[in-house]
Amino acid sequence: MDIKQLIYLTNLERERHFGRAAEVSFVSQPTLSMRLKNLERELGLSLINRSNNFDGFTPEGERVLTWAREIVSVYQGLKLEVESLKHGVNGTLRLGVMPQCSVALPALLKAVEARYPQLDYRVAAMSADQLLEALNSHTVDGGIGFFELTSLRELHFQTALLKDPGVEALFNPAHFPALLEQENISLATLACQPLCLAEPTRYFRRYLDGQLRETGLIPRVIVESASIMQLLQSAQVGLGVMVSPCGHLLPELMQNLSRRPIEMAPMGRQAALVIAEPGRASPLAQHFFDEARRHLPD
Repeated sequence: MDIKQLIYLTNLERERHFGRAAEVSFVSQPTLSMRLKNLERELGLSLINRSNNFDGFTPEGERVLTWAREIVSVYQGLKLEVESLKHGVNGTLRLGVMPQCSVALPALLKAVEARYPQLDYRVAAMSADQLLEALNSHTVDGGIGFFELTSLRELHFQTALLKDPGVEALFNPAHFPALLEQENISLATLACQPLCLAEPTRYFRRYLDGQLRETGLIPRVIVESASIMQLLQSAQVGLGVMVSPCGHLLPELMQNLSRRPIEMAPMGRQAALVIAEPGRASPLAQHFFDEARRHLPD
């Protein structure tokens, strides 16, 4: 058994296709298939369900994959640690992020850049379940999202809790002058406005929908999008009122918009920056986490 076989196995898990797994492994498909068959022969186990195409892993294969992910993660972490010892902290950090979490991620990355200017980032938008799965399988190095605190404790993640500054309405005052007269906006008032909201699968949207249902009114969602930029632009031209966690957007993006706090109950989940527990987190993730939490609001 060697590390390349385990890398091929984890690549096959991610790609779910022999050809694509071979491509990302920089080998031919016959070579990848042969090396994985050699691994099965050495272990004395059938790891992969084979038909004409890849058909998933056997129960034994799933168990071996758990170890393979750990070993490959440690191996890649060792390589990164050696590189950081020789050249300083550098490389690409993989972040999974739930949309509309209560921190402006680019501002946080810019603050970390002052300490680690050679660090690059690959950012993927994910749901809560996707993010937890990606953290557990080491397909991302860290995550920012809304979590159940009990889940974080059970999974032993390193956690930096994010402040909950509340929720605000963003609107063009020329199109919604009546909202300017209020210091705070009630849910009943909000439900009477045309709204620009994220798609219903997102946690923040589900939280907002639950709060609005308590008013007994059904709001009109005039724009619904997975793109925060589309929602923001819709608010800027006066199509509707955008609802966002305070602190999620950079002030420069909200030019020409007015902002008012919304009277809402706190979220049931906690916003947090998380990485794997000490010893399992990659060196890049640990460096980023230690520096990033210095710049998070108290």
